This record gives sequence, structure tokens and C-alpha cells, in this order.
Amino acid sequence: MFRLVLHTPEIPPNTGNAIRLAANTGVELHLVRPLGFSLGERAVRRAGLDYRDLAEVVVHESGAAFASWVTERDARVYAFTPDGTARHTDVAYRAGDVLLFGRESTGLPAEVAHAPWVTGRVRLPMRPSNRSLNLANAAAVAVYEAWRQHDFGTTCS
Repeated sequence: MFRLVLHTPEIPPNTGNAIRLAANTGVELHLVRPLGFSLGERAVRRAGLDYRDLAEVVVHESGAAFASWVTERDARVYAFTPDGTARHTDVAYRAGDVLLFGRESTGLPAEVAHAPWVTGRVRLPMRPSNRSLNLANAAAVAVYEAWRQHDFGTTCS
């Protein structure tokens, strides 16, 4: 299946919602530290409800650890950024692809969005006068497009 990565998220309910998204779609959820909260924090638990045990969550201790993990797997990584060169619907997603999102306040750091292991930068269309989507909502849009391309199957081949 696909891998959803939240790079240094700050807001507990967004991560809780991403846990729920992962449980309901079968994506692996990866979190890159530092996190702006504790994973045991009440807001994460409340948003994730009882889905935590149904989701596969991997925590990377740092951006460097995540970069090593990606490089070792030779995974395709799509960084979601406002200046992405392709729309999220223009990508032909494959099993194992990584959908990478930045923190709520600042997005992905430039050194991550433009890292040599990033396959491409992708954007979600929005009205030009607006700043951004909520992180959990943006992640859901991307995950569902990738999953739709595989006819909502439980595995991708």
C-alpha cells in the first residue's frame, strides 16, 4: 500500500485524524520527530479514537533517520508543497509510494522538499486567494486519490 508521512507535525488532532485515515485506508502512517506533542496526548487519542490499534504507525527519530529509511528502500517520494510542479491527480501512484507532508505552520522545509531522494513535488489545487488546507484534510485528499487509482483495493500490485 502507500505510505503517508507527516514531517514534524505540530497539532495533535491532525495526527489523530491521520491515524484514523491510516486505519480506514490501509496506508502506513510515518511520523518524523520532533513532534509538537506527545503521542499519548489526549487530543491525539480523542481524534484517533480506537483506531490506533488498527493503524500501522512508524515513528522516525529525525529527518535524517527518515531520509536514510527512504534511501534504503529506494522509495518514490512525493512531497506535497504549494509550489509543486504537478497536481496530485497527475501522478500515477504505485505500491510503496511515499506521500510526504510538512508541518501545519510552515509546510516542508526547503531542504526536505528539494532533497535528492524526493521524486517529485506535488500540489493540491486551491483557489489562489487561500493559504492552505488543513493537514489532515490535505493528506486525506492525496491518500484517497492514490487509493482510487488502485480501485480501492486492499493491496496494490
